[in-house]
Amino acid sequence: MSILVNADTKVIVQGLTGGQGRFYGLRNRAYGTKVVGGVSPKKAGTDIEGIPVFASVKEAVAETGATASMVIVPAPAAADAVLEAAEAGVALIVAVTEGIPMHDEASFYNRVKRDFPASRILGPNCPGLLTPGECNIGFIPAEVAKAGGPVGIVSRSGTLTYQALNELAGLGIGVTTCVGIGGDPVPGTSFIDCLELFEADPQTKAVIMFGEIGGSAEEEAAAFIKARMSKPVVSYIAGVTAPPGKKMGHAGAIISGSKGTAQAKMAVLEDAGVRVATNPTAAGELMAEVVAGL
Repeated sequence: MSILVNADTKVIVQGLTGGQGRFYGLRNRAYGTKVVGGVSPKKAGTDIEGIPVFASVKEAVAETGATASMVIVPAPAAADAVLEAAEAGVALIVAVTEGIPMHDEASFYNRVKRDFPASRILGPNCPGLLTPGECNIGFIPAEVAKAGGPVGIVSRSGTLTYQALNELAGLGIGVTTCVGIGGDPVPGTSFIDCLELFEADPQTKAVIMFGEIGGSAEEEAAAFIKARMSKPVVSYIAGVTAPPGKKMGHAGAIISGSKGTAQAKMAVLEDAGVRVATNPTAAGELMAEVVAGL
């Protein structure tokens, strides 16, 4: 079992004919992901190493039966690309593009939620998601992951997502699905969304959650864990040494006073019964202890 994607997921790439789209589309296919098409209105009818390019998402879906799309287009075109995918009935829209204006993010998030509730946005500004051995959409270096469960991963940070996979693999622990939700202020899929899916997945026996300073997503996740999660959760919060009032990389990583600090998030998570680590390696070690006791 897994969440969101598996070996049968058919993927199209919006932006396949661009440099980044081509690189990651082909890399995902090489891993075994069923990349069945690309979308580029000006290059319809061509192909990228055997992957057909269509004029629209609607045409690509009709011809291939794709249920997932990777949006890897320049930021000014991203909002239209997401909406086009939703209008075409794509169930999972993985928006890896960074630098999308917050107003655009809020606009297409609310439009999709209102008008196309069957579609889920992951991201934007996210590394994508990986079900090891089955499907990889986005940037995640699947080579460092071990398949077979029993741990689900959800992370707000890109590179820490990869480290979580690597730490667990080094300890011989497999992963059901690893989801990078992205660090922007308007994520299409939240920690809670993923925790709910992992809670319902029979193969996932425990969850590791990597958060960071800024916003209230981790506090909201802690409330959900305390009220709804029966499975053990391990967490690490990046940014312990970040000074208040400073913007630290991600648009969402800004703290105000005592709100949004790593310390405040860690305290709330611990109160919810989460085992909180002080660094990524320790998070892997804590999860190893949890898995040993399952």
